[in-house]
Amino acid sequence: MTAAIWISLLCAGFNPALTAADPALSTPPVKVMSFNIRYGSAQDGTNSWPARRHLVLETIRLFDPDLLGLQEAVGFQVDFLRENLPHMSFHGAGRDDGQMRGEFVPVFFRTRRFAMTDSGHFWLSTTPETPGSRGWDAQLPRMVSWVLVEDRLANDRSLVFANTHFDHRGPQARIESARLIRQQAGALLGPVPAILTGDFNCTEDDKPYAVLVGAQEFGGERAFDTYRAIHPQRFPDEVTFNGWMHARTGKRIDWIIHTPGWITMNAFIDYTNDGGRLPSDHYPVGAVLRLEP
Repeated sequence: MTAAIWISLLCAGFNPALTAADPALSTPPVKVMSFNIRYGSAQDGTNSWPARRHLVLETIRLFDPDLLGLQEAVGFQVDFLRENLPHMSFHGAGRDDGQMRGEFVPVFFRTRRFAMTDSGHFWLSTTPETPGSRGWDAQLPRMVSWVLVEDRLANDRSLVFANTHFDHRGPQARIESARLIRQQAGALLGPVPAILTGDFNCTEDDKPYAVLVGAQEFGGERAFDTYRAIHPQRFPDEVTFNGWMHARTGKRIDWIIHTPGWITMNAFIDYTNDGGRLPSDHYPVGAVLRLEP
């Protein structure tokens, strides 16, 4: 190694002795993205899907996530992204029938890194195994898609990645959906470290957020909001729904949440645009996590 390279690495914070000795640094970080891509059949004029699909793809490629959760993805959008993200495996289903009808909340994961050992879907209703079921005061069927994977870069340790989209009209449905996710996670997955992405259609001031991250209803077991872990002080410019207007003022409704077992290294709202053209009416959100040793 030349002196110039050595000095530049030290200036960047690279320490080979620390890397070898510190077990926390032996597990590569996991890059996670949650992205509501706006359903492609919407009559959005100049923001219609054909005009922005390559910007959606480029936005994903720029961050290059290991784990990607999408919301508002319909079949032809899923097909386009699967074709153009060949390095990623896919798990998803349409919410209306558990096959191809309706919105997907699909998960993508980097194929060379993760090996899927189990997967599933459940609907956010009182009959979670029934495709297309609608719960409480929800206007539409809502669901969760999840995978259990082994991380080849972390000695085949298991982790769960799940993705969802809460109802936009039903406040009780959002609360009960949060409870159901916590209950299902405990029943289906046990103590495996988990990551949940989604568009939750509410803010951190609302009850569903307290249910998802709180310990009160779940035997003292908390979950963690990655963005708030890195940005503990709240600011007025944290909005994630932009309405195609480049809005910045407001509150987050798109979150990346994790259970114990993870360390949040970074979290952000992604403002990628192309000369003012936005990829979606939501800003994607990202996080970089590391499994605890």
